Amino acid sequence: MIPATPPVPAPLVVGIVNCTPDSFYDGGRHDTAQRAVAHGRRLISEGADWLDIGGESTRPNAPAVSVDEECGRVLDVIMALAGAAPVSIDTTKPTVARRAADAGATILNDVRGLSDPGMAEVSALFEATIVMHSRGTPRTMRSLTDYGDLITEVCGGLLESAARARSPQVWIDPGIGFAKTAAQSLALLRHTRALVSTGYPVLIGASRKSFIGHTLDLPDAGDRLPGSLAAVAATYARGARAFRVHDVAATRQLLDLLCAIDDRGE
Repeated sequence: MIPATPPVPAPLVVGIVNCTPDSFYDGGRHDTAQRAVAHGRRLISEGADWLDIGGESTRPNAPAVSVDEECGRVLDVIMALAGAAPVSIDTTKPTVARRAADAGATILNDVRGLSDPGMAEVSALFEATIVMHSRGTPRTMRSLTDYGDLITEVCGGLLESAARARSPQVWIDPGIGFAKTAAQSLALLRHTRALVSTGYPVLIGASRKSFIGHTLDLPDAGDRLPGSLAAVAATYARGARAFRVHDVAATRQLLDLLCAIDDRGE
C-alpha cells in the first residue's frame, strides 16, 4: 500500500500594487490613489491572494523618498483595499510600517530584512513578516555582488533576519536581483530547495526582473512574462509557496494547473 502523501500548502499569488512614479516596470501607471485602488481590485478579481502595496521604488539607482511622501502614496490605498484582501506594506521605514498597520495592513514586507532595529520592533504589529535578502541601497547594491558561497550566505542572512521578526509568521525571500547578478539570481532560483530547507515558507519575487532580460536578451520588461512564469513554475516545483507578481491572472492559471497536475487524491 502506498502511504498517503501529506497535503502541500496551496501556492499564494501576491499581486503587486506600486504606488510610485518610477518602479522599473509599471512606474507611473498607478501613481494616484484612485488608479492604485482600481488596479488592486482588478488583481483581486484575477485571483490574487494578497496585495503588496509600496510607495517607494527599490529598483537600482532609485532615489530615496521621505516618510511623508511614502505615506501619502500608500495609506489611502491600503485603507481602501484592506477590507477586500490581506494587504502587505512594502517599506523599509518603521514609521511608514506603523502607519500602514494602523491603516489596515496585516503583513510587513521589508526588502532590507529588518536590519533597522525599528523595523524589527514594528514587525510585532503584523500577522506576518516577509524578510528579504539584500545588500546596500538601490544606489549601491549593483556593486555588492561578491559572495564566497552565494547559497550559504543568502540562507544564513535570511535566518538572521527571520530571527529578528516578532510577528507570528515569517516568510523568507532570496531577493532576486538585489545585490545579485543575473547568474546569481538564476542560481538562487535553481537552489530554491536550500531556502525551503531552512524551515521557513519561501516567497519568490522574480516578476519581469532584469535577470530575465539579461538571460534571454529581452531589454524591454514588457516582453518578460513568459520568463516570469518560468521562474514561478521552476520554484514552485522546488517548494516555494508564494509568488510576488505583476501578472496575477496568468500566474494564477499556471499555478492552478500545476496544482491540478500534482493532485494525488485520485
